[in-house]
Amino acid sequence: MAVSVDLTKGLDKAYENASLDEILAAPPSALAGLTERHDQLLKEALGIDTVAELGSNKYFALAGVLVALKGKTG
Repeated sequence: MAVSVDLTKGLDKAYENASLDEILAAPPSALAGLTERHDQLLKEALGIDTVAELGSNKYFALAGVLVALKGKTG
């Protein structure tokens, strides 16, 4: 089953036409609003090098779940 999602507003211009695998392998600055400085800070503080690592990081995942739960209870 093919799925189409428009992510252009969430991605840096350089990654708007990239494949999902390319985006996941890219540095966090591939996400709109993050810069190479953020890449450096995430690497130094949490060892995060890629969008995939950012998305699967336990702290960010937990924060996302807590926000989602707040939306269900509040």
